[in-house]
Parts: sequence; C-alpha cells; structure tokens
Amino acid sequence: MTNAYDLLERLIAFPSVSRDGNIELIRYVSSVLAEAGIDHRLYPSPTGDRASLFATVGPSGPGGLVLSGHTDVVPVDGQDWTRDPFRLSEQDGRLYGRGTTDMKGFVACAIEAVLLARSKRLAAPLHLALSYDEEIGCVGVRPMLAELAKAGLRPDWVLIGEPTSMQVASGHKGKLAARASCCGVAAHSALAPTGLNAIHLAADFLGELRGLQAELAEGGSRDEEYDIPYTTVHAGIIQGGTALNIVPEHCLLDFEIRNVAADDTAGLLDRLFNKAEALSAVARKRFPKAGISIEVVNEYPGLAADAGDGALTRALSAAGTNRSIKVAFGTEGGLFKQALAVPAIVCGPGSMEQGHKADEFVERSQIEACRAMLSRLCLGLSAA
Repeated sequence: MTNAYDLLERLIAFPSVSRDGNIELIRYVSSVLAEAGIDHRLYPSPTGDRASLFATVGPSGPGGLVLSGHTDVVPVDGQDWTRDPFRLSEQDGRLYGRGTTDMKGFVACAIEAVLLARSKRLAAPLHLALSYDEEIGCVGVRPMLAELAKAGLRPDWVLIGEPTSMQVASGHKGKLAARASCCGVAAHSALAPTGLNAIHLAADFLGELRGLQAELAEGGSRDEEYDIPYTTVHAGIIQGGTALNIVPEHCLLDFEIRNVAADDTAGLLDRLFNKAEALSAVARKRFPKAGISIEVVNEYPGLAADAGDGALTRALSAAGTNRSIKVAFGTEGGLFKQALAVPAIVCGPGSMEQGHKADEFVERSQIEACRAMLSRLCLGLSAA
C-alpha cells in the first residue's frame, strides 16, 4: 500500500467532510505508518472525532522538510455529481472523487514519499503533517503547531501541497472573517416606521463594505502577481427576519477581508468599526438599544517568500522551473511560518478551478509530476 494511487483510493473512500470529522481517515494513515515502523503522533481535537497527525523519518534534530496537507473536504450536498464522490474513478486520465484535487492527491503522494524515505539513509529529517478542519478556517493545524513549536521543531522549510497545477507559489493573501450583528426594534409590519428594521441596518453597513471595496480596487495597494491584485472585501451571508409581517429585530452579516501584504487588516477593520458605530449612533437617536457590533470569527496570515529565499530556490529546482506565482486562496503556510519561524512554499497537484465542485478531479499527469518532485526533494535529503 505504498503506491500513491492505492493510497488515494483509500483516502477518497473516507468522507472526511469538515463538519463530520476525519478521525477514521487519520486512524487509517496511522495504521499504515505504524506498519512501516514510522514514528508519528496524533493531535486529537477535544471532541475526539478529528485529529491532526505528525510523522518523522530520518535523523532527529533540526533541519529537513515538512510535507503538509489537510485531510478534510468540503460537502457534496446540493452538487450534481455524475459519479460516487467517495469512490475513486478514472476516465481519460482524470481521477475523480471529492478531495482528489483539494487535497488528498497531494496527501497520498506525501504519504508515499515518507514510506519510501523510510528505507533510505537521510541526512536530514522528512516530516509529514496532516491537519483537520482547514476548510473552515485553518482550525485543526493550530493546536498541532503550538505543540510542535513548544517541542522546538525547526525544519528548514515547509511544502504546503495545495493545488497549484504543480506551479511553485511563493505567496498568498491573508484573510480575516468577521460577523456584524445588527440589532433593531421589532414591530408589526403595518406599523413599520415605529420599529427599526435590522435588515435595513445591515444593508446600510453592507453599503459601507462596498464603498471600502471600491476604494481599495481603485486606489489601494496592489500586487500584480495576484489575479485580483488588490485587497478584497466580500459579504457572503446575510441572515435576518422571521416573517414578512414582522419588522426584524436581528440580522447577521458575515464578511471577509482578503488582503495583500501591504494592507493591514487591523487598520481596515478599525475603519469598519468606525463606520458601524456611526450608523449605530444615528439609529440610537430614536432607539437606544439599536446598533451594530462586529466580531472577528477567524483569521490567518498571508504568506510571502523573498526572491532569494532558500526554500523557494529548492522548490523551483525540484519542480523544474524558474518562475513562481502567487495564489488567490489561503493556506496553512502563513501559520507554519508564524509558529515555527520557517519559510513555507505552496505547490501541489491539480487546479483549484476543480476544487469544491461536482465531479472534482485531478489529472493523473499531475499526480506523476508531484511524485517526481517529492522524489527529487527526498533525494536532496539523502546522505552522501
């Protein structure tokens, strides 16, 4: 079971959707590593239905490489799949299944690499880090990183295998997710002006979000290496009201900021706090209990590698290219860099254009390119 394709078939069969946990998948990987005699440790969540895993082959001590991937996937609910999403299938060189691209394809290759490296004489350690709940805000990797930092882990660098079509990504934007809770005053809709509509209050705040976005798009900081070269502000969910004939008392608005490195999310959030308070002050003139409060729900740092970074040089060499990119989506890379004070690079098989969709797939050629890259990286860790 050291073959990446066999491993991928088993991994896809575990429906490790974030909301349901990944513990069965992690137990399977643990059994594979244990059978090979590879030291590893689980980092279970308080609920026990999910866990992260960290394994090491080669000598103990600093240096070496961490291969990092998340094991949770997004739901398939409401998607029009033409095949079983939790059964690996192949057609015309494409491997189909939930998570083939994001990102069990890389995870399978990484496990294979560690199993193969077990029989080699390494001069530096090779680590495997598998996390849970990445899809809902890079949640599961944080407790594991805190423990690894406390234990003094200091690899040379980390390779995050998110799907980049095997292009080497030197950076991505940071993200801050927040919730605006809008409080109005209920009334019968026939007497609507006697109440304060919380949905209307949320709409006023939404206007401020859109105004900030327009400002950033027109004159904000720019990084032309991104497809969207400026910081984005996005409202994703609005929830409010219970019946059409009731003026709603409460409304929730979830929004996010994805920032380029030159923009400070704390400063942008302060501006939005001020906008919310100004709207609240106007509402309180008639309704003292009215207002908008903002709570940060989740955030993770961006990632950036310098042009002369040794990790970037190694990744480019192993990938057989001299050009790097930046990706729009977030990864756990910034958290690794922040917690362990080591560089992180993103490179993995498949395209995010296929992720999170019905009939998700990864090209077999992408898996082969990943296997070849990891083989070259492991060769670089081998003793003379």
